[in-house]
Amino acid sequence: MFAKKTTLIAMMALGYLTASAQVDIKAKKILDELSLKTKAYTTIKAEFTKTLEKKDKSKDSQDSKLETKGSKYKLVIPGHEIYCDGKTVWDFVKDANEVIIKDMDVDNDALNPSTIFTMYEKGYKYKFDEEDAASQTVSLFPENPDKQKFHTIKLNIDKVKKQIISVKMMMKDGTVQTFTIKSFTGNSEIPDTDFTFNQKAHPGMSVEDLR
Repeated sequence: MFAKKTTLIAMMALGYLTASAQVDIKAKKILDELSLKTKAYTTIKAEFTKTLEKKDKSKDSQDSKLETKGSKYKLVIPGHEIYCDGKTVWDFVKDANEVIIKDMDVDNDALNPSTIFTMYEKGYKYKFDEEDAASQTVSLFPENPDKQKFHTIKLNIDKVKKQIISVKMMMKDGTVQTFTIKSFTGNSEIPDTDFTFNQKAHPGMSVEDLR
């Protein structure tokens, strides 16, 4: 009798572990389709709104523009223009007429805006949340949470276009950052010069080179 109970408990435990290890098939399918569509673009131009919701429920928003081409990107946010040619990053601070130059951190995708549309592809567990007639939502959880400032990311995805509608990041400090895509254009002609900062166009500027 004891042996039968032990066997039953072992089988139940094995079943639980097997179920826990299973991949969320629906979430995987959604993310695979999103990845396939996104990787088909040689370039991306997007406009988005970043909203920061604080713990007291107050909100701050700012509009931004992003261009990407492989690992190259140009990000325009209030007060800053950030350029990256795949090796070097220039952060031009407009009001201070200053540019900060540093090497691109290839090991830290969180600092690379060009990964916003593909960030889910590695380093995350995922779970299907919900859907309606127009969109689907998938939650991402970092595999190494100790290395991140957030605990959950929610991707809202257009069911027909297979494009990201919004990215919501739940931070460990209780704040929420949401990136809402206002416009998205793929495969535009973007010259490589768009991703390099032209220091000669800003005479008298201060330069801080951290390379």
